[in-house]
Amino acid sequence: MNVNIQTVHFDADSKLIAHVEGKSSKIAQFHDRITKVDVFLKLDNVVHNIKDKIAEIRVLIPGHEFFVKHSSKSFEESFDSALDAVINQIKRKKEKLAA
Repeated sequence: MNVNIQTVHFDADSKLIAHVEGKSSKIAQFHDRITKVDVFLKLDNVVHNIKDKIAEIRVLIPGHEFFVKHSSKSFEESFDSALDAVINQIKRKKEKLAA
């Protein structure tokens, strides 16, 4: 499984990267054929004072692609919510295929 982390409009600190990498590795336990995980961390409303933190996660499994986007006031919260949502998508798809 290849995990790719990209930041848009900012440079992430090592603590944030470690958080994302640590949590991303847990996706592998929900499906054994995951080939790639793309994580995009973005700042929204860059021109304004209020900046929303957006996390997008794309998981590639042969024949399927899962995508989740979530925003909040912190990257960790956005990423954790998006991760939970993409794990739920993977579980539902796996249950459908098993049925």
